[in-house]
Amino acid sequence: GDPAIRSGLMSLPSRRAFLGSASAAAAFAQSPPARRPNILLVMADDFGFECLNCYGGTSYRTPNLDRFARSGLRFTHAFAQPLCTPTRLQLMTGQLNFRNWKSFGVMAPQELTFGHMMQRAGYRTAIAGKWQLYSYDAPGSKYRGTGKRPADGGFDEYLLWHDEHSEKKGSRYADPVLNHNGKLVPNTKGKYGPDLFTDFLLDFMRRQPDQPFFAYYPMALTHGPFNATPRSEDWPRGDRLKDDPRHFADMVAYLDADFGRLIDGLDRLGLASNTLVLFYSDNGSPPEITSRLGSRIVPGGKRLTTEAGMHVPMLARWSGVTPVNKTCDDLIDSTDFLPTIAEATGAQWFPKLPLDGRSFLPQLRGAKGNPRDALFSHFDPHPSCKADIKPTRLAWDHQHKLYLDGRLYDWKADPLEEKPLANAPAARAKLQRVLEQYARIQPPKFNKFEPDGKPAY
Repeated sequence: GDPAIRSGLMSLPSRRAFLGSASAAAAFAQSPPARRPNILLVMADDFGFECLNCYGGTSYRTPNLDRFARSGLRFTHAFAQPLCTPTRLQLMTGQLNFRNWKSFGVMAPQELTFGHMMQRAGYRTAIAGKWQLYSYDAPGSKYRGTGKRPADGGFDEYLLWHDEHSEKKGSRYADPVLNHNGKLVPNTKGKYGPDLFTDFLLDFMRRQPDQPFFAYYPMALTHGPFNATPRSEDWPRGDRLKDDPRHFADMVAYLDADFGRLIDGLDRLGLASNTLVLFYSDNGSPPEITSRLGSRIVPGGKRLTTEAGMHVPMLARWSGVTPVNKTCDDLIDSTDFLPTIAEATGAQWFPKLPLDGRSFLPQLRGAKGNPRDALFSHFDPHPSCKADIKPTRLAWDHQHKLYLDGRLYDWKADPLEEKPLANAPAARAKLQRVLEQYARIQPPKFNKFEPDGKPAY
């Protein structure tokens, strides 16, 4: 990372050091800070729950994420859409995909995000990492040249990859092509995208001593191409942009170190007790990757609505607020983050816009809260053109999953969903009610394909 940024972090006193003297501690106790909590939301890319040691994964080492999990709350039943951008849209708008998902890699220009919400609440906002919300489709598509540009996304500052047409996106890893507040970042030869993203966020947090901040880090790692990292043997001598799945383990290790550096920097700034940090993933691991969960072999499930495609890691820490080294078994969905952030900060969502999520702030405080008894997904992988995955709707709870076509599975016992259940009438009736609830809001109609469309992922 940038030595200037690092030295700046090192020179700042920690909150613990500040509170070391009795007088400072007394002053702090008499006038508790009125400042609302900061939010740091980190979302890994294509990173299944089986990759983390704290979930039982045995293929990789994730010491920083595991240490972070021990310092806060580990959610055991967090889910996402099984593809990157559908999850991102739900996360950023708090709305299910049937409301605002029109084409892969496109967010409608008029869409409002949690960035806009936090700006309106008086927060400084920043985003670093992957954008991919403007003009994903190839020339000829009606969605070409449409979508949301980073400058309109609700963030005061940004450092982003893939902000333009897909053909121009360049590398997110070695020699990255990045947009910093509207300008192409120069001199990235020999640099590594995740290092620059983390440096940017550390610098942003350091520069907000008097105003609460909302920082969103949609990571590049561990999405393909499976390139060497600066810690890989191939980095000094090989083709740094060569795509080889054997690099995936190095990418997991780098993601873990990257996250650790971000959290250590936050803690050195003395922000641990006033920052809610959330770690999540946008979908399961890539299909090219097979990992182990204890003795179980888990093929990467991205693009599939099975457990391996949708069950993701989720960790939370707000020092002094979240329970320490505990787990929460409640069902959590990507739409739940926005209302949770709103409730934690006092921010207000826009009154005329729907909100499908449910706040899990009480659970973060160690209370029971109002957990869901089932989750729902409207999964239309590429609504603007023909895709090789059939669109569907599904509802599930801690054990069973029901599809629109009537297939019912015990996903806990049958994670690959190979044996549909003939019976289980109570489970079927419960989940059918969920499907019908959303059918009343909007019937399960899927967009018609453009005739020349092709899968885009």
